Amino acid sequence: MLEFDLIKKYFSNLSKFNKPSLNLNDDVFFDKKKGLVISIDTYIEGVHFLNFEKPDYVIKKIIRSSISDLICKGVTPKFYFISGSGNKKTFSIKNLSKISKSLNQEQKKYRIFLCGGDTTFSNKLSFSITSVGYSKKIIYRNKAKLNDDIYITGNLGDSFMGLQILKNKIKASKKIREYFINKYYHPNIQINLPNKLLQFANTSIDISDGLIADLEKMINKQKLSYFLSERSIPISNYLLKLIKNKRLNKSNFISNGDDYQVLFTARPDKSRIISNTSSKLGIKITKIGKIISGRKKSTVIDQKGKQILINSKGFVHQF
Repeated sequence: MLEFDLIKKYFSNLSKFNKPSLNLNDDVFFDKKKGLVISIDTYIEGVHFLNFEKPDYVIKKIIRSSISDLICKGVTPKFYFISGSGNKKTFSIKNLSKISKSLNQEQKKYRIFLCGGDTTFSNKLSFSITSVGYSKKIIYRNKAKLNDDIYITGNLGDSFMGLQILKNKIKASKKIREYFINKYYHPNIQINLPNKLLQFANTSIDISDGLIADLEKMINKQKLSYFLSERSIPISNYLLKLIKNKRLNKSNFISNGDDYQVLFTARPDKSRIISNTSSKLGIKITKIGKIISGRKKSTVIDQKGKQILINSKGFVHQF
C-alpha cells in the first residue's frame, strides 16, 4: 500500500474536524490562530541513512532534513525535539559525545534549540525529530496556478551521487569522493529564505523523495500538469564533470531525493523579485519549467526538445 493510500484509508477521518492538520496532505501542522507550525520525521538506519559509521555526520543530515520541512513552508525553525532508539553499540559514549557535539554545532548554525525528546532501547537504530516554528502564514501544497513558473533552489543530484560513491557503485578521485560524500551528509538547506519565500511562492515543498515525486505531491489534488526542461535543472559543476567523464545520464541523478532544496511555483510576474532575492541572499534559484493544464500530459524534455523518460521519480513510501 502506498503512503497516501494508507493515510486516506486509515487516518484521514481522524483529522477531518481538525483544521490545522491540513487534511494530512502537507508537511506540517499549522494553527493559524496561534501561529504555530510543527513537523515530524522519522529516520531508520539502512533506509534514510546508509549506516552509523559517522554518527556526527548522520545527525546533521537528520536535523537539516527535518527543519527543511518548515523552511519550504516559509517558516523559520526555532525548536526541535529528538527521540532515538538504539543499543549499547550505537549509543556508545563515543557516539553520544559525537552526536551531542554535532547537535550543538547545528543549533548555532541554524539558531534552533533542543526542547526535549525520548530514548528507548532497540537493536534497530532510528531517530524521530519534531520541528517547531512560529508564523501566521505558510505556503501550502496544492495551491499552484495555471501558467505558474516552477523554480528550484540550489543544485540537485549531489547527494544521490554521494550515496552511489558510498555504496562503491561509482569510482572517483579522493577529492571528488569527499565533495559528494559531504553533500550527502550535509545538505545545504536554505535557512535564510523563509520570509522572502512568502512574498512570491504560490505553493512549495522540499525535495526529500525526488524532484518528480515531490512535484507530483505538491500538485496532487489539482487538475494540473507540469512541463520541465532537463537542461534547466541545476546541477553542480562537480556533478556535470563526473557525468561527462563517466558518460552517465543527467536524468538518472536529478530525481532521486535527499536534496532538501525548495521546490516552488510562482506567477510569471514574480520573476524579478525572485531574481533580486536570489542575488541579495546569495541563493541559487532556477526556473526549470511551467505548470500547465491537466488536460495535457506532464512532460520532461531534453536539450533537443524531445520528451524523455525519468527512470526514477524518487523514493516511494510503500507498505
